[in-house]
Amino acid sequence: MNALLTLSAAVMLFPSAAFAASPGLPDLTSHWVGYAALAIFGAAYMLVIAEETTHLRKSKPVVVAAGILWVLIALVYGGMGRPDEVEGPLRHVFLEYAELLLFLLVAMTYVNALEERRVFDTLRAWLIRSGFSYRKLFWLTGVLAFFISPVADNLTTALVMCAVVLAVGKESPRFVAISCVNIVVAANAGGAFSPFGDITTLMVWQKGMVPFGQFFALFLPSVVNYVIPAGLMHAAVPAGTPAAVDESVAMKTGARRVMVLFALTIATAVGFHNFLHLPPVIGMMTGLGYLQLFGFYLKKTHARNGANGDYPYDVFRKIVRVEWDTLLFFYGVMMCVGALGVLGYLSLMSNVLYGQLGATYANVIIGVLSAILDNIPLMFAVLTMQPDMSLGQWLMITLTAGVGGSLLSIGSAAGVALMGQARGVYTFSSHLRWSWAVAIGYAASIATHRLLNAGMF
Repeated sequence: MNALLTLSAAVMLFPSAAFAASPGLPDLTSHWVGYAALAIFGAAYMLVIAEETTHLRKSKPVVVAAGILWVLIALVYGGMGRPDEVEGPLRHVFLEYAELLLFLLVAMTYVNALEERRVFDTLRAWLIRSGFSYRKLFWLTGVLAFFISPVADNLTTALVMCAVVLAVGKESPRFVAISCVNIVVAANAGGAFSPFGDITTLMVWQKGMVPFGQFFALFLPSVVNYVIPAGLMHAAVPAGTPAAVDESVAMKTGARRVMVLFALTIATAVGFHNFLHLPPVIGMMTGLGYLQLFGFYLKKTHARNGANGDYPYDVFRKIVRVEWDTLLFFYGVMMCVGALGVLGYLSLMSNVLYGQLGATYANVIIGVLSAILDNIPLMFAVLTMQPDMSLGQWLMITLTAGVGGSLLSIGSAAGVALMGQARGVYTFSSHLRWSWAVAIGYAASIATHRLLNAGMF
């Protein structure tokens, strides 16, 4: 709720600084619809936070709030004689969501396919036979998440590592919960120093604010951002080892080929963006086609060799199993934040922060706000405003917007997705218990960046 308080304070203390989020749109931050929108969005987020108590799925309140906010905007614009001006901003926000939806859909489908082919069960058995303790597994999954997320996206990486943790830690919910916190921090930190590790880094790169090679100046600050919280959480990880598994676990036919197709899908998405300048989601959807064709091959092989319970595969059954509550939650959040942007609040917040506080404090605060509001519209607001900042400051906002979401479980795509994947074990409150450790890592990473890259400021 700090973001809402900041917005409200901005309206009261700096009314002259308010302006619309897009040229030509009226400023409604001091209009009754602006205050009503803040109240509705705030109430919806309170219900999200109270999910464990109310048992109300987190997607429901924000989806309803999104609809109400856009209805209110449409009514006000209609009363002003400008009914046709709402459709453009709404379609823009909805298109951003559609790209995210399809990207997540493919990633989750592949994860479910790997699970169905017993990849994670086999990995679990191998890890247990290797004699790794819970603490070694805690570090192993975190380090893997940190180094995979710069190549893949941090969400996909977190989903894969969480599936491993769930497979290994079935008998230790405490291990699963703290490992999920560790994975979220590691995946977000790893994605911050790569141009295609996170959507916000892609936005900064595409706008030309930071050259491709300069992103890697954030490598050591990102390492600090992950290692410090992990070190502070280490003592709380169970000291034992997972129970031994007597039976032998074998992957189903085609499991390795699904892994290769997943890697090829990620490479396709990266290649489409880097070399063809197409949205990464187009590459991901192409990769879904790879899986569909392979599923057809498995069916034909099954029919030819006879039914043995191993070959049948239907990709659409995997799509049905994805976490729809998480995907709908993203819809509600993005549409709500988009509505607040149309009302003028995102631009107002950016203007107040950079105009009144300066770039350093503004970038730190925006990183903290990204733990509550989605970092994509926040970064979009900053890029739209284009404050006069040095390369070091643009790298700082890239770092803070990328890792600030780790402060809360709802602050990043990785955290929200893992709450769905490990429902009831990794929750908002289980992450909140370690927010203080994440905050120390957040502050230390900023200090490391300012020290090591002082010449860029």
